[in-house]
Amino acid sequence: MAKFYGGLAGVALAGAALIGYLATREKPQPATTSVDPNLAREAEGYLLGDSTAPVQILEFADYECPACAQYATITEPDVRTRLVETGRASVRYFDFPLEQHRNTVGASNAAACAADQGKFWEMHDKLFAGQTEWNTQATSNPKRIFARYAQEIGLNGAQWEQCFDSQKHSRRIQANKAEGERRQVRSTPTFIIGSRMIPGSLPYDMLKALVDSAATQAAVTGVTGAAANAPADTSAKAAAKAP
Repeated sequence: MAKFYGGLAGVALAGAALIGYLATREKPQPATTSVDPNLAREAEGYLLGDSTAPVQILEFADYECPACAQYATITEPDVRTRLVETGRASVRYFDFPLEQHRNTVGASNAAACAADQGKFWEMHDKLFAGQTEWNTQATSNPKRIFARYAQEIGLNGAQWEQCFDSQKHSRRIQANKAEGERRQVRSTPTFIIGSRMIPGSLPYDMLKALVDSAATQAAVTGVTGAAANAPADTSAKAAAKAP
């Protein structure tokens, strides 16, 4: 019995030592990012809706991000029909490719080349809906799937392929990400609505509450649309307080 309690005491001491080590060791510091202000100024994103709408929703997303796909396929259809098409808000999408996703820059390139033919949003929707068939886990050659999407949405295939292979929109993609870094975006998706920056895949009701709050603020200040999108309040807790 004495040996048993002695063993317990030994375990307790070892546990206390481990806790002490974890509490006192140097905590890793968040990585800092050097942002090219000139590149960030080139960012234009991709607009959906009326540019003069009272509220503009900025979205920073990665085509290979599962949470981004969840938002695009579940929440965004309601956003389009109930907020964008009614003129209450517009959406501006910015590429924010994450390094761990090997195929996401190619997806951004595919969408940018579709934009040349006026079908960015059609390609955007295809990419998110079919994410699991072209992502890093699924293939090392996503181009063949992107090319099929291009055909399915009615693009000129030869023109799209020439654009894709030349990577002519690389700087545009980099500029969109630089704008997110300038605004201290750390994860995808991240939304900026009025003065609030909110990470995560938002449900429609929360997003609508944020749009309504931004619209009320815009009516008071007279600052509307993109001009009202300042990254002043970056806390998710503040977003939850939106009326």
